[in-house]
Amino acid sequence: MTSPLTPERRVRLPRGERRAQLLGAALEAFAESGYHATAMDDIADRAGVSKPVLYQHFDSKLDLYVAIAESVADDVVRRIEAALASDGGNQARISGCLSSFFEFVEQPSSGYPVLFRSDMTSEPSVASILERTRRACGESMGRVLAEETELSWDECVLLGTTMAGMAQAAAVAWYDRRGSLTRERVLELLSTIAWRGFGAVPPRARVVSVPG
Repeated sequence: MTSPLTPERRVRLPRGERRAQLLGAALEAFAESGYHATAMDDIADRAGVSKPVLYQHFDSKLDLYVAIAESVADDVVRRIEAALASDGGNQARISGCLSSFFEFVEQPSSGYPVLFRSDMTSEPSVASILERTRRACGESMGRVLAEETELSWDECVLLGTTMAGMAQAAAVAWYDRRGSLTRERVLELLSTIAWRGFGAVPPRARVVSVPG
């Protein structure tokens, strides 16, 4: 009589697909229970694999968590850069950045709480990812300001980083108030404040060519 095959033997996935499956299961587990309350056994059970299979891909729970945090951070930066690359003036770009970020915050599968509302933000490797994300978003916004204004690069990065920090702080404050404060209202408030600040920066002088 043969014994039933275990899930990992029944379906042998390529390494890349298995890693993606494990990351997805871990993201769900960390989002529900936080880092410290989630055990590797919980993640393995959720993924339908044995714990040794999990350790074939990740050396530790921290290694697994950092891989998720980096993926979430990269997604945020991609969203911001895509919004800034869109057509339209700076006001539309700023509104687009805020809208894209808050859509990410509200999307259940985005991983927002795993990184930005984590019980691991004081962990050096996680704090480094958060700082890198804030700096990358600030520099992306700074590049737009550098193209459109006479400000120095350092000044542009300062303003861009301030904007990114404001959006992040607002998202943290709003996350638990989503039932009483809509995303649309938050975007309206933030867009108004942001544009009143950025809109006051004088634009770069345009050189007008006169036909000879």
